[in-house]
Amino acid sequence: MVMIRMRMSAHDAHYGGNLVDGARMLGLFGDVATELLIQRDGDEGLFRAYDSVEFLAPVYAGDFIEATGEIVSEGNTSRKMVFEARKVIMPRPDINDSACDVLKEPVVVCRASGTCVTPKDKQRR
Repeated sequence: MVMIRMRMSAHDAHYGGNLVDGARMLGLFGDVATELLIQRDGDEGLFRAYDSVEFLAPVYAGDFIEATGEIVSEGNTSRKMVFEARKVIMPRPDINDSACDVLKEPVVVCRASGTCVTPKDKQRR
């Protein structure tokens, strides 16, 4: 399993109200997939396709997101993966400009599954 944590910045906000584009979560999943492939094959590999993507809760600038993923099955060159992104910290502008809360229960904001490929001639493990 691989986990990365990132704070969404004002630059990530794409829509009104500081809402972050859902594609940003897919970018995080791509980074997780790359690390999984490096650990498994010694190569970055290629993302082939998503089988499913579910956007479950909004993400805003200032939110801290943890993205996780794991390989759940393998072929000769293919690696089936599942991903989840959770909001773990959120800003509290209602209190003041720098207030934030660590969430007691993370909020799942996105889930996905997909397939990555590492060509046989690139696999080192």
